[in-house]
Amino acid sequence: MIAGAAGLALCGAAQAQTTVVKAARYLDVSSGRYVTPAVIVVEDGKIAAINPDAAPEGDMVDLGDMTLLPGLMDAHTHLSYEIEPGFETAEVRFTTGDYAFRAAENARKTLLAGFTTVREVGAPGFVDVALSKAVEAGRVDGPHVIPSGVALGITGGHCDTTGFGPGILERDETEGVADGAAEFVKAVRYQIKHGAKAIKVCATAGVLSFEDSVGAQQMTFEEMKAVADEAHRHGLKVAAHAHGTEGIIAASEAGIDSIEHGSVITEKAANILKKNGTWLDSTLYLAQTINWDALPPPLVAKGREVMPLADESFKLALRKGVKMALGTDAGVYPHGQNAGELVRRVELGQSTIDAIRSATINDAELFGFDDRGRIAPGLLADIIAVDGDPLADISELTDVGFVMKAGEIYKAPGE
Repeated sequence: MIAGAAGLALCGAAQAQTTVVKAARYLDVSSGRYVTPAVIVVEDGKIAAINPDAAPEGDMVDLGDMTLLPGLMDAHTHLSYEIEPGFETAEVRFTTGDYAFRAAENARKTLLAGFTTVREVGAPGFVDVALSKAVEAGRVDGPHVIPSGVALGITGGHCDTTGFGPGILERDETEGVADGAAEFVKAVRYQIKHGAKAIKVCATAGVLSFEDSVGAQQMTFEEMKAVADEAHRHGLKVAAHAHGTEGIIAASEAGIDSIEHGSVITEKAANILKKNGTWLDSTLYLAQTINWDALPPPLVAKGREVMPLADESFKLALRKGVKMALGTDAGVYPHGQNAGELVRRVELGQSTIDAIRSATINDAELFGFDDRGRIAPGLLADIIAVDGDPLADISELTDVGFVMKAGEIYKAPGE
């Protein structure tokens, strides 16, 4: 965390039990309206009161004409990954330590961008579990991290590593590669044993892997149902990477909680997602920002094929009333630009308040959290501030000037 700015107590709750944050207004995301003024009393990492008759003694943070919002959330990050030349061979060049240092650096970028909670959906060597623990212990500056361990998939599928010779990076269910319902159950249990708080599966083929098809279903319905049933029995949610229609439908019918990407959604698929209450976590901004020059030609061809379809699928899902979460696939685009996803969604027709809700109350519901996502008494003091009016211009959220997480200030205006 940062320290030393004049007039601001930036060492948080560790040194001061009470902080009072003042601003011109805050956004009540549930109603979609601003509340004016905004005097937020923070005690021991939580919001103790809002606009009390008399503010208690404590460290005063006066943000002037800024607008307060709850900290944003991202349901689809890869903090330990970056797309750069040679990324496709990184797994035989990098150690777990290399990935861990990247994760710590990118966690800080993400937090300073105003994202105070993220769900990691695939990291090597339980780097995300270690990162989550380090953040909560105060050793690393970053958002609250929901770790999922390694992503689970079939032999030779999108969550496996292909393109190398036999004997190189051969994996089993302890490293996420499984075949058949029984092996997938074992893989789920292994992730949970080592600290996973969510489970990620690869229901279909993908872009950044060397299968021929970008969206063909890979896991069977029975395998997906086995994962969902086992994870839910332990109280964990399941996210499914799914580009193609058949895999999207199968994942939803299997009881998986969220569809990641959802690039090829038909009217039938949208109706099934709505019927089952499955969240859609489209990842749209990356198409504008991915480093195409860093990708081998076969992967570029797949990306050029499927990414434009994702925009139309998102529009269809909006019209059908499918539940929308906010995820970005951070790591495929540069870390710290997460709010670009909000801008892209509004460009494609989502209202600004619904875009903001997807990154706050919707993600909180998807994660199963009732302690964040709004500015309200009793909730975590995860608060951000921007200049201007984000309801009038969603791009205001790409330039966050103030970040508080669990009552501690990590970014203040002018820094």
